[in-house]
Amino acid sequence: MAGNAAQKQFALDWIDGHMTDLSDWNQIIWHFAEPALREYKSAAWYVDLLRREGFEVEAGTGGMPTAFAASWSNDAAAGDPVVGAYAEYDAVPGNCQAASTRKEPRNGLSRHAAGHTDPHSALGISSLGGILSAKATMQKFGIRGTIRYFGEPAEKLRLSKPVHAAKGYYDGIDAFLSFHPTYMLPLVNTARWDTHCGLGYACIYTFDCIEPENWLSADPDSPIPASHISARAPGANDALFHMFGMTKQAQSNMLPFTGGWSISEAILSAGQATADNLPAQTAQIQYLWRAPTLEMAETIARVLDNNAEAAAKAAHCRWTKTWVTKSRPGLANHVMAQATYDNLKLAGAPQWGDEAVRAAQAMQRELGIEPMEKPFLPAIEQLIEPQEAELRLRETLPPWQINSTSDDYTEYCWYGPTVRFYIGRPMLKAARGVNYPDWVMNALGGIRSCIDPMIRTASKTIGATIIDLMTRPDLLKAAQDEWRDRTGGGIGGSKWMEPLLPADFRAPIDFRWPEYVTTPRGEEWWIPAREGE
Repeated sequence: MAGNAAQKQFALDWIDGHMTDLSDWNQIIWHFAEPALREYKSAAWYVDLLRREGFEVEAGTGGMPTAFAASWSNDAAAGDPVVGAYAEYDAVPGNCQAASTRKEPRNGLSRHAAGHTDPHSALGISSLGGILSAKATMQKFGIRGTIRYFGEPAEKLRLSKPVHAAKGYYDGIDAFLSFHPTYMLPLVNTARWDTHCGLGYACIYTFDCIEPENWLSADPDSPIPASHISARAPGANDALFHMFGMTKQAQSNMLPFTGGWSISEAILSAGQATADNLPAQTAQIQYLWRAPTLEMAETIARVLDNNAEAAAKAAHCRWTKTWVTKSRPGLANHVMAQATYDNLKLAGAPQWGDEAVRAAQAMQRELGIEPMEKPFLPAIEQLIEPQEAELRLRETLPPWQINSTSDDYTEYCWYGPTVRFYIGRPMLKAARGVNYPDWVMNALGGIRSCIDPMIRTASKTIGATIIDLMTRPDLLKAAQDEWRDRTGGGIGGSKWMEPLLPADFRAPIDFRWPEYVTTPRGEEWWIPAREGE
């Protein structure tokens, strides 16, 4: 560290001097709270700010209107380092919560509207703070190199990074940084060591009843295709619910219950909301599944296709399948993990002050819990070595399992050495006999005194690590040598995994994804607020 200590200290000090801006920016994105593939305001805000900061920005990358790719260089020439980082900014439907110490939706919105859960708002602002601090440091000290910064929408769909990867956006980048607020222990104030996230697949099944007049029990002598005294075709809703039921029943027949695989669903549309005695014309259901291996993910896909075919036949429908995403498993890089953790130690674990404590205690009172003198979980203010976190993580995993859980940052791992690290977010200490409701975590992500300590530490860690990669050729070479070894020679190597999406993949932006809408009533969630909610 000694050779670039002054440079990294400048980056850390830059964060301290700009925390008011970072805090304000997080509030903007947190209150936008736009869901996957509909993050129009959030993406536009990033694009505008980055352009004002001197970045060249391509908006709408990969056919995704809310994605972007930005680049800034400081006197860079061929061979100078290129470091990649990214922002996420998608929120989650059904999690609308005010920055408040009691349960309440944001002003004027339905409780069904979107809200930040992880929160991706702070994820993006932390990485933004990190790259801007690195940029300022590079300018101050004349450090040559390039920062590539991506706007990655729809992480909850595992969407944008596989699309960007398949279309070549990550080519030529020397190293990548991936940050996420803590969401599980022991991955708090540490970096992943060996066990990275696994695969994520998602697709949409559409059922269309296009020839209801040809249903098996139709009256061949009736000149009226939909006579009110005739038996009707079951239609698209029936197909959807057959699919839903069969898939629930077949989960124990898909794979052995080992490896932590999972599958979940979301109904995107169902029969055009009509209760008339007509067969529903169209219905759509999305499935997303997580698995530690490619073979397991493909097995689930085959079972789902089988169910869709059976459901469609039973309900007199046609079925079609649209892929949403296929993301690859992650790849470890010890050099990157250790370097990032060393900078996390330099930044220091986040600490929560009196104002945050008072907010946490107010939440406990609201829930009927005796306020604690120290209401925050101790782990969020402590560092844990990556190797120790790995040992604890492996305690619940079978020896054969290399990857666990799911996130699409894993796409970066196949284009350059990548670190995945976590900083403690505000979490309340468990109270005996009480489980905190989800609104508590969501609200903490919007209360400045509670979320800002995480943003400060994460931004510092990212900024300092970028400076290390820009100024220490030995570190970057070691990370790349390890990456080449793990991929069997780099891109196209003997152990390298091809993108799972084709280069001509079209992002499924035109489906009925949840979103805010503008009507004569104003802007509202697509499920309006109702009196008494």
